[in-house]
Amino acid sequence: MIRIGQGYDVHRLSEGETLWLGGILIPHNKGAVAHSDGDVLIHAICDALLGAVNLGDIGTHFPDNSEQFKNIDSKILLKKTYALVKNAGFEIVNIDTTISAQQPKLKPFIMEMKKVMAQVIGIEAGQISVKATTTEKLGFEGREEGISCHAVVLVQKK
Repeated sequence: MIRIGQGYDVHRLSEGETLWLGGILIPHNKGAVAHSDGDVLIHAICDALLGAVNLGDIGTHFPDNSEQFKNIDSKILLKKTYALVKNAGFEIVNIDTTISAQQPKLKPFIMEMKKVMAQVIGIEAGQISVKATTTEKLGFEGREEGISCHAVVLVQKK
């Protein structure tokens, strides 16, 4: 049995915050305002994984009003999410993502993001695609007010 899942996440950007994407710290003058570390890439992947196996969403498992998850490293959430997926009898075939941000330019960081996330969940980096785009200065991403990410995953029954 093969299933697909889709995830989406958004965070507001603000000066004085850190910008975590794919489990790595990205140097930038703005970062994500969030209860956790605000890693939109990992959060979108978690939602896609949970959706693929019909286990709800990231907020159901890791509520943003719980002190347990305050400032948590999203790599921990990814690891816990994939454990839920594996416990449901599924494994990842591939992950495809698109981050939307006007700045910073993310291309130099993509390989490291893939390596880090693959290591966290025990898959090959080649099973993870990370793409980055701008919105040509349109919308909240284009005005550098926020950052978003779409993720699609394919899982199969073990």
